[in-house]
Amino acid sequence: MLHDPVLTDKLSSYSSIEFSGFVYRVTANNAEPCAASSNGGRWALPERDGLTIPILYTSLEPEGALAEVASYLALLTPIPQKQLMLHTIEVSTSNSLKLLEVDLCALGVDMEHYQEREYLTTQKIGAALNFLGFDGLIAPSARWECDNLMLYTDNHELEHKLDVTCSKEKDWFSWAQQQGIIEAAI
Repeated sequence: MLHDPVLTDKLSSYSSIEFSGFVYRVTANNAEPCAASSNGGRWALPERDGLTIPILYTSLEPEGALAEVASYLALLTPIPQKQLMLHTIEVSTSNSLKLLEVDLCALGVDMEHYQEREYLTTQKIGAALNFLGFDGLIAPSARWECDNLMLYTDNHELEHKLDVTCSKEKDWFSWAQQQGIIEAAI
């Protein structure tokens, strides 16, 4: 996979950070909470021609994790209403990048349309970060007023933490209605 050399040079100029703390993830009841996805998303290209970027999407706030999943599930017809699992995961990284809104703008992300599902620019950034060996990205959530942590699991070293510390059922549908993500039934 070829990466834009201008983009990789810009990303290489940022200082990496270590992260250690708790993050949150929402999954189906029977899903493995620390399983990475290769389906793509905002910060990873979907699998193509056998090439994949395994990524674990998490949030620094429980509401952030709920909002990310609720915004997706609200697009489905009919909207599923099964309870989901909210997981607390202790994680550590050694080579992560924290991008603020100003950084995203400088990298070509249109913040006025950040909430939309137009991922090409952010996917290129994510692919370049993975290529450069970053193990994590901390960036603003598009769905909640918090940051998310995305782990590039191929680069996440085995000695770093990735441990589920708590899992509990969550009525995401009622929560999403209370937050105005899904309209309340009349």
